[in-house]
Amino acid sequence: RVSVTADGRPVDRINELEWIDGEVWANIWQTDRIARIDPETGQVKAWIDLTGLYPLTPEMDPVDDVLNGIAWDRQANRIFVTGKRWSSLFEIRVVDRR
Repeated sequence: RVSVTADGRPVDRINELEWIDGEVWANIWQTDRIARIDPETGQVKAWIDLTGLYPLTPEMDPVDDVLNGIAWDRQANRIFVTGKRWSSLFEIRVVDRR
């Protein structure tokens, strides 16, 4: 068991976890962010911002209908995300911001 930190501060509300190519990816409950975590140290190596991926509609609850699912297809090296009560599954490709 390790404590997860980012910039020396604890990270809370860690939710859905997925092992992806030697890292633990975790969505942060009630946010549009995924933390890429070093499994040995617990340090967040990078953040993935998925803001706007699934725009809320008037029928949705902004507190509950949030990002909440990560899946990795190791054979095809594909990453998928979805959320609570979302009607869609998204394949994402993560690129470095420069």
